[in-house]
Order: sequence, then C-alpha cells, then structure tokens
Amino acid sequence: MSRAKLLLLASFLVPMIAPPILAAAPAQDATMKRSESAPDQAMVPKELIGAWTLVRCDNVYPDGHRVELYGPHPEGMWLIDAQGDYMMQIVRAKRMPFAANDKSKGTADEYRAASMDSNAHYGHVSADANIMHSQIVHASFPNWDGKSGDTGYTINGDELTYRVAKPSSGAAEGAHGEVVWRRVHS
Repeated sequence: MSRAKLLLLASFLVPMIAPPILAAAPAQDATMKRSESAPDQAMVPKELIGAWTLVRCDNVYPDGHRVELYGPHPEGMWLIDAQGDYMMQIVRAKRMPFAANDKSKGTADEYRAASMDSNAHYGHVSADANIMHSQIVHASFPNWDGKSGDTGYTINGDELTYRVAKPSSGAAEGAHGEVVWRRVHS
C-alpha cells in the first residue's frame, strides 16, 4: 500500500478509535437515536466490515452513457467497523491546488473544483440479504446530512458494487450512481 493510502487510512482510523467524548454532538445524537430506536438494528454482515478502496464512481444516464464523476482512476477509501459506523471519502486523482496556497483565499473556480472533485461522509451502514441500509450523519454535500436510504448491493469476490438512486449531481437528468469498491487486504 502506498504511503498516501496509509496516511489516508490513518486519518480515518484515528477518529474511529478516539474516545466517544471527542465525537461531535450531532454524531452522538444520531448514534443514540439509532441504538434507542432498535437495540440490534439491522446487522452488519462480516463481508462488509473492513477497509475498501474505490474502483469506480460513475453516473449512469437513462440512455446508458456513463460519466466518471471524479475523472479517470478516482481514489477513495471506505472504512466500516463491526458496529456499522463508517467513514467514506472519494476524490479526483488529479486535483487543482489553490494558487494562494490558502483555503480561505480561493477563487470561485478553485472552490467549485474543490467541491466537485471530492465527496466525503460518515454515518452508519447495515445490511440484510442483498439490501444495504445507510444513515448519513454529515456529508461534504450538505443536502445529504441526516439522509437515509436503502439500495441493492452485490459482493463478487473482493468487489462490492451498489447503486446511488439520487447522486449529488446528475439526478435531475435521471442519472443514478454506480459505485464499485475493492476490499483492502492487510
């Protein structure tokens, strides 16, 4: 595994193992609501638990054409623990740096590219049969905060594929997302 992937993995694992008192209040509220509403909500199948690396993240339009949302060879990591808590990040492999080298001093084009070239969220995932249930606590696309949904998924060997009914872009034109992940073996 490359140094960049190991650093990305470490950046996800530290918050997952930090004491719960360090977690943000909205995340604690969502976790408490989840556990209070159904003590053993849906279970997390063992085959979902672990680290996954992104293979593909496309929009598929009604006429069948595909758009690579994060360009060719996008990168990403999805970490799912035994309780179903997850963190996911997807980024375009080649991103435009801010000319000012200061996040607060970007141009409109730089801010747009930064927004369109990445997607991150965390929450809870579970599954039964071939249906995955997800509850997003917070997302880099704020319209997804607090959203939940169900989708079919398949695992074929080390590849997991699922569909996003309403992707963060393209849904108004009838697109659905198709995301493929590959299990990371340590």
